[in-house]
Amino acid sequence: MDSPCFTLTSLESLSTNELIGLANNCGLDIPPGLERIFIIEELLYMNRGSGGGEKKEEDMLFREFKELAVLPKHYNISFIDVLIRDPLWAFVFWEIKAHDRDLYENMAEFEGYCLHVIPLRKDSLQSSASSSFTVSVGRGDSAWYLGFPPDNGRYYKIELCVQGWENFTVLAVSRPFKLPRLIEPKYEVPKPETADDIQAIYQNPLAQLSGADQIPLIRSVDRQQRTREA
Repeated sequence: MDSPCFTLTSLESLSTNELIGLANNCGLDIPPGLERIFIIEELLYMNRGSGGGEKKEEDMLFREFKELAVLPKHYNISFIDVLIRDPLWAFVFWEIKAHDRDLYENMAEFEGYCLHVIPLRKDSLQSSASSSFTVSVGRGDSAWYLGFPPDNGRYYKIELCVQGWENFTVLAVSRPFKLPRLIEPKYEVPKPETADDIQAIYQNPLAQLSGADQIPLIRSVDRQQRTREA
């Protein structure tokens, strides 16, 4: 039996039900509710492997389709997530939905956005607020690399916040995450961390390469609260 031959134009002319029927006849497993654009993509991808003199044309059509099926730049949701790069750095990315932007940026007390970095206790993953710090970000920002000092521990969460005159408003919170371990001094028996231990970590070549001793921090407890002027 000859392999079926599809073109982008012919597939787009079919209804969604016809596309599903065609995919089933070709042995493709189509999940319920799958959008027609992805059904067409699967059919075109399958057709690329059919060979023959039309493969070059189908490759061109497939590339054309892929250019049309681009991901949206925004999903209109407020979220924040973290990708760990190494023991001292992570890539943080976020989005603020349009409704939230309109609501907060039009308030008189709006002072911008920030990332509130909160160390967590290893045993309970409860917040250790006294060691938290904030990083101000611009209105148009959607991603930052963040540095983490070794003496703050390895467990964190990050809040995406609106800065006001007197407080923060949390828009989204990342999942708790754990940074990988640096090569620390080895001991014959476990011992609690001391100032000497922390200094040894800062002298670790990987820590120096990551710039651990050059990360300026403003602790949340050091942030002066401003009151509304009369």
